[in-house]
Amino acid sequence: MSSQPVAVVGIGQTHHKSKRRDVSITGLVREAAQRALEDANMDWGDIDAVVLGKAPDLFEGVMKPEMYLADALGANGKPMFRVHTAGSVGGSTGIVGSQLVESGRHKRVLSVAFEKQSEGNAQFALGGGKSGSIGAGGAFAPFIRAYIRRSGAPEDIGWKVAVKDRLNGAKNPYAHLKLADITIEKVKESPMMWDPLHFLESCPSSDGACAVVFTDEEGGKAASKPPAWVLATSMRSEPGWFAGRDAVDPQAAHDCSADIYKQVGITNPREQIDCAELYVPFSWYEPMWLEAHDIAAPGEGWKMTDSGATALDGDFPVNMSGGVLSSNPIGASGLLRFSEAALQVRGLAGDHQVGGAKLALAQAYGANAQFFAMWAVGSSLDPLG
Repeated sequence: MSSQPVAVVGIGQTHHKSKRRDVSITGLVREAAQRALEDANMDWGDIDAVVLGKAPDLFEGVMKPEMYLADALGANGKPMFRVHTAGSVGGSTGIVGSQLVESGRHKRVLSVAFEKQSEGNAQFALGGGKSGSIGAGGAFAPFIRAYIRRSGAPEDIGWKVAVKDRLNGAKNPYAHLKLADITIEKVKESPMMWDPLHFLESCPSSDGACAVVFTDEEGGKAASKPPAWVLATSMRSEPGWFAGRDAVDPQAAHDCSADIYKQVGITNPREQIDCAELYVPFSWYEPMWLEAHDIAAPGEGWKMTDSGATALDGDFPVNMSGGVLSSNPIGASGLLRFSEAALQVRGLAGDHQVGGAKLALAQAYGANAQFFAMWAVGSSLDPLG
């Protein structure tokens, strides 16, 4: 627990070109920020500093967004920070914003993350600017196949995750992809993209932005709506390739969650955490991250999914918002996970609300399953008390 408590008091999202079909990158981020400020009952002048995150500039082909978006985000004459940590960047952007308040340096901070994939070429960007990239699915499919082999999981587990998350996304007004009529059979019959991943087990490409307003303890207690208290934050990374690296079950993933649990006092995450928003761009990563974050024992993550435990009405709901499988503006996807966890403990998640949620976990990962960002948020400063 930090010496200066931090509260999330405002959350705003914009997805899939928003309500205006011709919205620009500037309009995308400003709309999300405006909604966050309205949620916090604040105006642009109340913000002391702005943190901006996104995937590499190559994704849109427009450089230095922290400069050309400063005016749109009310950062003229204020500190403006840029964050980039691959696919985990949205989570890292939230953590940096919270730490600026935690340190006592600033009282009110706005964190914004975005991606507008319709204006870029993600395949080209993921290939480092070279042609012939196998894409993220091609990179992670071998790890997924290895997980299936070592765990003995049946092939329908990924299909079940895909159906669950799409149905959850249908309840989320900001989800990019809404498939309320999805079935196991439809997932199974969709084209094979990267064995064993079918088309409907894969994330979409989205245009979207997410914004979060952080404030200190005084501001949190004075907020007009229930705040979410940031109980713990953590980031961990490891090299993409080294002798003996387990890409299926990365050590950095275990270290990141262990740090979170220690800070909050969590000794039994499966029992003590009410729900989780995990970064699952491909369906099989739900059971894989349940194990890598020690929520499930090795080889037991898929059994949680299979039993229905991770469903919206299960005993450990995962990706209540529909997750990355329903919305994936890459640079914002991690902050979306973080903000959705905060909405749960604020009791403001609407149709995808988990009843009585007091403690929620959020996670983002990036690159070669090597960068991790996580936080735990609570409805109070001591949700376990």
